Amino acid sequence: MGFSDYRTALVTGASSGIGAATVRRLRAEGLEVHALARDHQRLASLSAETGCRICEVDVNDLAALTQLAGSAEFDVLVNNAGQSRRSNILGTAPEDVDTLVDVNLRAVLHLTRLVVPGMAKRDRGHVVNVSSIAGHYAFGENATTFNSSVAYHATKAGIHSLSQQLRVDLYGTRVRVTEISPGRVATSIFQNQNAADNPDARFVGAFETLQSDDIADAIAFAVGAPARMNVAMIEVVPTFQVVGELRFASRSEAARLKDMRSGADNA
Repeated sequence: MGFSDYRTALVTGASSGIGAATVRRLRAEGLEVHALARDHQRLASLSAETGCRICEVDVNDLAALTQLAGSAEFDVLVNNAGQSRRSNILGTAPEDVDTLVDVNLRAVLHLTRLVVPGMAKRDRGHVVNVSSIAGHYAFGENATTFNSSVAYHATKAGIHSLSQQLRVDLYGTRVRVTEISPGRVATSIFQNQNAADNPDARFVGAFETLQSDDIADAIAFAVGAPARMNVAMIEVVPTFQVVGELRFASRSEAARLKDMRSGADNA
């Protein structure tokens, strides 16, 4: 198995960042790639560059996803589309919860259930789920932390669990499942990251970050592996990024934080 055994791929979130880089990488390997996203202009530009097929679809449109899944026999499915919001549970907006669950988890579950049965029937295929180190680790707020969204962490943890269970469901077939878990990548999650007045610019400009091509290369490594080999999970982080932190709040600090929260509630 590997690229020579696969003919058609579907990549979500394909208009920019990791998705666009993955489209380019898979096209370079000779696959027919269906690029799914909402931004027609970016998709048209990517198609002119790579020859990919345009799928202007919202991942929340179940009818459109169902029609798309039945339009071709997809050998490779890359679930990459995702959104992020910043806030902890004390200040999470209801619309942020809904958006993150709908895009990061619900859409992935629907597209997987629509595409994977065909792979299993043909006994050929590869599912790549792009998660995040946020699905495996808890982040505290500090000078280097961009995202401390409990909803985002929860949805990415769901993608990790989905990937594990999917391998169990597909046991006995030659359909492989890979989870790609990136650390910080310089993508559109940091909108206008070079703008001087953008407070998020420091999260990229001040630190060494991964590039979208790095993740696309990791995906290509997993998909191109021989049939006997399922790359179950790849965690890819910048060399200068380390995950894991142990902190203790002193009694005085705990009391201060409690007073701050109480004051905010009474404001």
